[in-house]
Amino acid sequence: MAKFANSIVDVESGFQGDVREVTSLDWDGLDDIANPKNWSLGKRLFNTILPAIFAFLITFTTSTYVPGIPLVMVEFHVSQLVATLGLALYTFALALGPLVSAPLSELLGRKPVYLVTMGMLLAFVGGAGGAQNLQTLLVCRFLAGVFGSGAIAIGAGTIADVWDMSTHGGPASLGFIMGPFLGPVLGYIAGVYIIAGQDNDWRWSAWIVLIVGAPFFVFAFFLSETSKKHILERRHRKGGKYAPSNSNATELFLKELRTAVVRPLHMMFTEPIVAYVSIYTGFTFAMIFSFFGSYSYVFAVVYHFNAREVGLAFIGILPGFLLAIAVFGAFDKTIYAKARNAANGKPAPEHRLYAAMLGSLLMPIGLFWFAWSATESVHWIVPVLSGIPFGCGMLAIFLSSTAYLMDVYRSSTGASAIAANGILRYTFGGAFPLFTIQMYEALGVGYAGSVFAFVSVLLLPVPWVFFKYGKALRGRSGYDTI
Repeated sequence: MAKFANSIVDVESGFQGDVREVTSLDWDGLDDIANPKNWSLGKRLFNTILPAIFAFLITFTTSTYVPGIPLVMVEFHVSQLVATLGLALYTFALALGPLVSAPLSELLGRKPVYLVTMGMLLAFVGGAGGAQNLQTLLVCRFLAGVFGSGAIAIGAGTIADVWDMSTHGGPASLGFIMGPFLGPVLGYIAGVYIIAGQDNDWRWSAWIVLIVGAPFFVFAFFLSETSKKHILERRHRKGGKYAPSNSNATELFLKELRTAVVRPLHMMFTEPIVAYVSIYTGFTFAMIFSFFGSYSYVFAVVYHFNAREVGLAFIGILPGFLLAIAVFGAFDKTIYAKARNAANGKPAPEHRLYAAMLGSLLMPIGLFWFAWSATESVHWIVPVLSGIPFGCGMLAIFLSSTAYLMDVYRSSTGASAIAANGILRYTFGGAFPLFTIQMYEALGVGYAGSVFAFVSVLLLPVPWVFFKYGKALRGRSGYDTI
């Protein structure tokens, strides 16, 4: 498991546009105290935990809004579809923001990007909470997503700066990886309870983000810069020594920005491995967002749950997440380790797909289970428990498939493959809530749920096909692959 988390950070820390950093500056030996890897344990933990919290807060903000959608409909006299745009636009924006903030961190350093992006996130969430019309609400939600998503892009780079990835990097990066999955689930639960506790005032879906996020934003001022380039340049300037000129900084930023935007899109349309893995993981991730609608509809209509009880139903997904981590770790320590030893430390990337293959079976089981168990004659705990195979399958597919992409494309272009994956993931996540409830109303619980389940069956062969034919596809790739 540690090796997977290491590889995720090794590649994502290289993202910032996949640009290789060239500088004559270097540490003064292995024991240089300016090197973040040589900082005290407490300082390294502080500079690791805070970015992980930021990543969690960003995705937490997606779903705190969801329980307030019916109240937004009433206050602004709009349809459910229009009110749901507050969720959709924010989620779409999460796909766009990192494309700019990642290269910007190479120009300015990690800390300034954290301060600016988190400050803008809280400012625009506050603007959404105070909105007196729907247009202001939607614009503020969108801009909160665009500007606030920077921490997702650079958090992995911070972890790689601070930890030796061959030893402690895996556990350190695991919390950062889990943020995008725990945030939407826990955000919905928090939103339900805070809105209900404040006399059904939807604006508290924004105030809770400010209450949670403001103290951590203050802590961000005490973060230390972790970028090697910026630490060394600052030290040489203080010492009156030569440091590389930033006279062409704008030109470099634009070059990195072009790479960060163009290459992921090119890979998405020309690389079958990137395209199909991204579609598959995008669908699995988007199912969490579709559950915001389907859970609300099913448990309210069939079981007559109130809003708080619907929120608690999401807890059934969390054990599945924990099980997925255990499953991936077990495969990593057994079958993958055996393949690595047999190949003298260089196993084929396809050996990363074992957990995805298992997850591809669990995902439709969970979806069909939910679709056809949610009837008045069946106890409510039965559809709630369907979240276990769903959560396990979904996260196992993501962990395994992402590791596969990184192993295939390596550090040279792997970050662009991951960026392509992220674009589809958040695009699908924003789109699914726009039609989920309408589909359930038109088709009924069983058939509507089965639509998603059948799509998961249609995508089920993806990891199996790549396990068998991945080597041939890698050989025909237009990019540098292993």
